[in-house]
Amino acid sequence: MSCWETFTDYALRSIGIGAKLLPKADFTLCQQFTLIGSGLIWNVYFGAMALLFGFFLANALALARIAHSPWVRKPAEWFVFVFRGSPLFIQFFLAYEMLVMLPRTGIEIFGMTLTSSWLTKAWAGALIVLFLNTAAYSAEIFYGALRSIPKGDLEAAEAYGITGWNKFRRIQWPTMLRLAWPSYTNEAIFLFQSTTLVFFSGFPALSQRGDALYYANYFADKTFNPFIPYPIVAMYFVLLTLGVIWLFGRLNRHLNRHLPQNIRSRIRLRPQLIR
Repeated sequence: MSCWETFTDYALRSIGIGAKLLPKADFTLCQQFTLIGSGLIWNVYFGAMALLFGFFLANALALARIAHSPWVRKPAEWFVFVFRGSPLFIQFFLAYEMLVMLPRTGIEIFGMTLTSSWLTKAWAGALIVLFLNTAAYSAEIFYGALRSIPKGDLEAAEAYGITGWNKFRRIQWPTMLRLAWPSYTNEAIFLFQSTTLVFFSGFPALSQRGDALYYANYFADKTFNPFIPYPIVAMYFVLLTLGVIWLFGRLNRHLNRHLPQNIRSRIRLRPQLIR
């Protein structure tokens, strides 16, 4: 089988398109690159969707944390504290155990039966955990940025008659994003790397359709040689990280487009070894 035939058979296998069976013998370098790259589709899905939904929840939590009412502020503070204070792997484990305990027949709400079995699948359950986790970390970043907005900017806005919602929409929120974006970029990088923990969580990979680490572990078990598949995973994630830095760098330049060139903040990669 040529490398092109291997690519057409396995490039989209992780999402159910292509060959149904995994190779059993005579593993080639092309097969490993192709299948691990196919599994990376799930890592990109988990990271991108968690970032998308987590961004909006993080903004809401950051605003709740600066609210005057303790009924709004305290739940947001405890949410951030719990998800930042506990390991992500434990969150995966507890979420899966709780979702498995839901009735298989569904949940009765107002006379309607809502199915719950789909929550135990990785594409949904693991995504929910990543979404809540990144929202907590991002909320702390945005909260710090909100507290760092220069008072002179807010006083100038009020002097021009910009108050209430217009002040938040035109002054506070754009300034918050500009100040928080470099740190938020590092959170996005770490989130994509954290998607590899889905393989170790209880959420199963149905029909051998797993993420990049799933296929790397498969080849390592079959060939008894971990020094080929795992470096391939690392290479793919390095490329993914470079893509995230490029994309967020473009967004950062857009957020700072009104500033002089010499005082614009730049995106710098600051790897987090421990979280």
